[in-house]
Amino acid sequence: MAGDRTGAGDTAGARGEGAQWGDSPYAGAVRARLGGEAVAALVPKRDGRMPTVWTVYFATPDAQDMADRIRKGGGQIVTTPVPVGPYGVGALAADPEGAVFGLWQAGTHPGFGSRRGTGTFSWVELYSRDTATADAFYPGLFRDALFGPGATREFGRAHISDVFPAEMPPHFLVHFAVQDCEAALGAVVRLGGRVQAPPFDTSYGRVAVVSDNQGASFALLERRDG
Repeated sequence: MAGDRTGAGDTAGARGEGAQWGDSPYAGAVRARLGGEAVAALVPKRDGRMPTVWTVYFATPDAQDMADRIRKGGGQIVTTPVPVGPYGVGALAADPEGAVFGLWQAGTHPGFGSRRGTGTFSWVELYSRDTATADAFYPGLFRDALFGPGATREFGRAHISDVFPAEMPPHFLVHFAVQDCEAALGAVVRLGGRVQAPPFDTSYGRVAVVSDNQGASFALLERRDG
């Protein structure tokens, strides 16, 4: 898996390092590194009307084949698979409810260099209104990754209940690991971000939902299972 944010800027606690992504939707991307390992990427928006968001990318050995399977499963392809220099092949897709996610077919860039440690990707939660559709769609695409031998729990699904605004669309929420959820909120506010939901307990750890100084939402996760 890999993650990126569409929008300009930098990430707290990570060092940006330039990368040439060629003539592709990822042109101008900057890799965010922590301890020398890639933990995310920042991609300039091509259209200023687009929101600034974090996107999770699911690894696939064949992006075009996966795109065909997504269409057959009732999803959509937002951007068709395109080569990104020698690094790999990327695409954007949406599930039957419109939740957007990425596909990444690795070349020289396999995806995350580090994850599940402090300051790195740790979990992604799908917020869905039609949970039955989501439960049929994703296992059909990623059964081995979700349920196969040695599968690591990094993906969950939650219902968009009445506690959420009626206009909230189905979406993925990327979680970054922190040592202390409450303490990390101070850094978010100090750097110009906003707390959207104060810390609450889940089956996979203690979570707070925040947005950065450009409005991109993400979550802070203090894991319980290491």
